[in-house]
Amino acid sequence: MRIKSLAGLHKRPSGEIPLAELPTEILMSTFAKAKAFTINELVRTIHERSYEWYGFTLARREEPEVIVDIGLPVNDQNQEQYVSLAPEKIAAYRDSLPETMIINGWIHSHGDLACQHFSGTDDANQATVLDYVTALLRLPVAKVEIVIKDLALLHHEACGEEDLRRGSVSLVTDVPVTQAALWETEYGGFCYAIVIGDAGWHEQEIHYKKRGILSGRTMVSQKTASIRFLDDGRRLTSSELAALEEEVKTRLSPVPYIPPRLEGL
Repeated sequence: MRIKSLAGLHKRPSGEIPLAELPTEILMSTFAKAKAFTINELVRTIHERSYEWYGFTLARREEPEVIVDIGLPVNDQNQEQYVSLAPEKIAAYRDSLPETMIINGWIHSHGDLACQHFSGTDDANQATVLDYVTALLRLPVAKVEIVIKDLALLHHEACGEEDLRRGSVSLVTDVPVTQAALWETEYGGFCYAIVIGDAGWHEQEIHYKKRGILSGRTMVSQKTASIRFLDDGRRLTSSELAALEEEVKTRLSPVPYIPPRLEGL
């Protein structure tokens, strides 16, 4: 057979059987939304200035795709234009939650900044949250065929050292086999990311991480997502508001922005 060009050579695509779907939109209770913007108001009132802050989006274990609450951990440093997040902070906050609750993402505020979208710093923080959340919140999402270019099928009673030298992968069986296909389970997880502002705006993304159990192949992706608010009938009570005020007062560490010093000055 003559091939006119290399473009005529195509690798056979691997097969895939979907097992489960990951969320394509964000579901959030009206209580959680109201609590997030209340934190913004309390930051301005208590700390007398608008600062960035971060928290975690929380879900019930039996419904991991629905945000029902916002958790405010201890923030190491809150600046007007910057907030950082460390892996140990996620673990420490997770340990403080009841067993019925899980972290399914993170939320942070840009305060009164003109930047109404995710920043480069946010991307670094997001990678930290994604690794942690998907390690605990993952499920089998697909069976994916592993296409092996040179698979050697061997029978254990008739294979020697020389036989094992053949092929890129050797499959040794207890009965003679002439054809075989390898399928691995692909595990996947998701993580929500939401950024809000003092003026009431919000932007959100869903980040995904998938990993093959055999090949170890890891795929990370993200998408801008719509958000749907579910009215759960819950409202912040006076005691919950008082507790939230105390958290904003004690768990945030405001640091006013100090311009970098110029050389020679």
